[in-house]
Amino acid sequence: MTDDRMALAEMLEKGSDGDLLREMIGFMAQRLMETDVQARVGAGHGERSETRENWRNGYRERTWHTRAGTIPLKIPKLRSGSYFPGFLEPRRSSEKAMTAVIQEAYVQGISTRSVDELVKALGMSGISKSQVSRLCEEIDERVEEFLNRPIEGDWPYLWIDATYVKVRQSGRIVSVATIIAVAVNTEGRREVLGLATGPSEAEPFWTEFLRSLMRRGLRGVKLVISDAHEGLKAAVAKVLHATWQRCRVHFLRNALAYANKGQRQMVFALINTIFAQETAEAAHQQWRIVTDQLREKFPKLATMMDGAEHEVLAFMDFPKEHRVKIHSTNVLERLNGEIKRRADVVGIFPNERAIRRLVGALLLEQNDEYAIQKRYMGVESMAQLSENPMVRLPAAPALA
Repeated sequence: MTDDRMALAEMLEKGSDGDLLREMIGFMAQRLMETDVQARVGAGHGERSETRENWRNGYRERTWHTRAGTIPLKIPKLRSGSYFPGFLEPRRSSEKAMTAVIQEAYVQGISTRSVDELVKALGMSGISKSQVSRLCEEIDERVEEFLNRPIEGDWPYLWIDATYVKVRQSGRIVSVATIIAVAVNTEGRREVLGLATGPSEAEPFWTEFLRSLMRRGLRGVKLVISDAHEGLKAAVAKVLHATWQRCRVHFLRNALAYANKGQRQMVFALINTIFAQETAEAAHQQWRIVTDQLREKFPKLATMMDGAEHEVLAFMDFPKEHRVKIHSTNVLERLNGEIKRRADVVGIFPNERAIRRLVGALLLEQNDEYAIQKRYMGVESMAQLSENPMVRLPAAPALA
């Protein structure tokens, strides 16, 4: 147990400075107090019980200053006697224990025994293992409610990207893809729409993921932006009937791999002349000129470009104001970075449920940030989508 606590303390030092951890510490602290008071009173809120020994009498507010930041708490009051949570003092050890509870719930996929022992380190009493389990499961409930919420309205732009994390499967350590979907609606607002884990190259996986979004109400998708996953490309055509945009950034990285170090700057500058064009027609014309110029020295690169023209330049058929945001999956880079940072703290996830818990909580926090930020795209420019015959809304596909 000592080694476990030392390991969890190390996690605290690495990952306790984010808004997510501060929020989850506050959430856990509040639920622990409610559970502790319920045990002392002998009954739940509004519950009639012959074993009742006291009554609740509102709350008093207190701020809890931790190394993770200031956390507002509502401490329950009792009609007879007083209540003060034991975990508030001493501060340093309680912070470690509280954070350890949360981290252990994440890492172990809610290991009731371990969390129960850590809760006892807070000086709490009357909390059973079943109560601890329910307490931790509330985190899962919040995440699942968010990830399964109905999707309303039309979503012309959909970004999908994957990052890889390690997980134990049947006694082996394997890498699995964590897939994130972010979209912009016709009002120019961004939202995180979905999350899934699985083999990113498998078409059945991508197909099921997109159909799950459709079942929740996703519609009106005109452009899907992603890396060159063949399985996803086929699934987009089958399920969404939408245009597919190959991420321009990933394409450039792939293209530069065909040139040696001394030639890459020249190749990069030449290809970028394509993206400097003002119209789709000019961009396609320049693409073919550049491809022919590269063909003699870089035949493999030219062959790759022959097949990639329309999927890399798909964004040029959309409003000019949107192009800088829809030509790549950069909108997901920050999210993927946060996932990797947290995954590095965990190391190896015990199961895919633990991945969904941690990543889902991060996505919930990010979605809240999107809600208070200014529109990602202007309403006026979004209106151009319905006026442009090149980018009509697709018909709703069947969910067979």
